[in-house]
Amino acid sequence: MDKKIARLRRAKSARSHIRKLGVPRLSVLRSGQHLYAQVFTPDGSRVLASASTLQAEVREGLSSCKNIEAAARVGRFIAERARAAGIESVAFDRSGYRYHGRVKALADAAREAGLKF
Repeated sequence: MDKKIARLRRAKSARSHIRKLGVPRLSVLRSGQHLYAQVFTPDGSRVLASASTLQAEVREGLSSCKNIEAAARVGRFIAERARAAGIESVAFDRSGYRYHGRVKALADAAREAGLKF
C-alpha cells in the first residue's frame, strides 16, 4: 500500500469518529516545507480559524519554517485565533500523521495556549 493512501485511510477513520462527537475539529496538514492548521465547524462546512507557517506574523524571527519551533508557533497562533472566535475545546485531527515531531509540537503548544483537546 502506498504511504499517502495509508495516511488518508487513517485520516478518514479518525474524521468519521470526530464527526460523531459534534465538536469543532483542529486539523493539521504537514508538507515538506510548511505546516498548516485549521479549526472547522463540527459538520466541517466552514473554517473558523487558521494559521500556517506562510503567514508573516508566524514566520517572524524563525530560522526555518519546517522545524519543531515553527510548529509550536503555529500551535500558539491557532489557539489564540480559536479562542478569539469563541472556541474553548476541539477534537485534534492529526490527518493520519503519527503523533510525534512537528504534529506533537503543534498540539502541545495549542494546549499550553489554552485550547482544550
